[in-house]
This record gives sequence, C-alpha cells and structure tokens, in this order.
Amino acid sequence: MAHQLPEYYFRVRENGAFVFRIDTENRHQRIEMDQIAVVNIKNGQIKPHGDRELTTEDKATIDKWMAERTELLAKRDIDDIHRAVDYLNLTTHWAQSRATDDQLEDVTDALLLAMHDLRSTLVRKKADRLMKGQK
Repeated sequence: MAHQLPEYYFRVRENGAFVFRIDTENRHQRIEMDQIAVVNIKNGQIKPHGDRELTTEDKATIDKWMAERTELLAKRDIDDIHRAVDYLNLTTHWAQSRATDDQLEDVTDALLLAMHDLRSTLVRKKADRLMKGQK
C-alpha cells in the first residue's frame, strides 16, 4: 500500500491547508507525515513550516493544489446557491401544504426578513450590472 500513497498530503482547514510530505521510506516502514508548510487560500500565502525551505517541486505542487481547491470551492459555492433555490421552493410548498399555524408563526418573520434582504441585494446588484452594460 505504501507505494500507492501520494507524495504530499493536504490537511484542509477553513482558509487553506497544512501541507505534509509523506515518507514511507524509513527504517520502521511506517507512514510519516512531515509538515512542510501552511497555505492560506484567501490571500494566496504559503508559509514554510519552521526553518524549512520549500523546493521547486513543493511550491509547484502547492500552487497546483491551491488552484484546484479554489476551483472546487467556487463550484461548491454556486451549487450551494442552486440548493438554496430548491430549499426556497420546498419551503414554499411546506408553508402552503403542511405547515401548522404555530410552525408558520415560528419562522415567518425570520423568513420574510431574510427574503427581503436577499431581494434588495439581488435587485441592487442587477441594477449595477445593467448600468455597467449601458456604459
């Protein structure tokens, strides 16, 4: 199994990852993970761990991972929005067909405020796009 492991492992965290180099060629035949860097996706920063200097291969692998991760997160964001549209439709159906008066009383104000906020933002952003298109 050890020969099938990747050379690097990225332990994902909220804003990036801890980067480890995988070592299976040691005298104990154990998998060792040596932390080599910390990556911040938000600002593109790569900090070598400790006094370590990253090799060209390290940097290239990290850059590739960052690009792939950024693309994946962008896809997830838009997928989440499409799911939100589905949830709004399901919520409408629930409110119309199954919700009790008490349940509606519990959620109506929060839903109305959230939808008002969303609508205001969407209308403003659409107007901004239309204005940019006219220039």
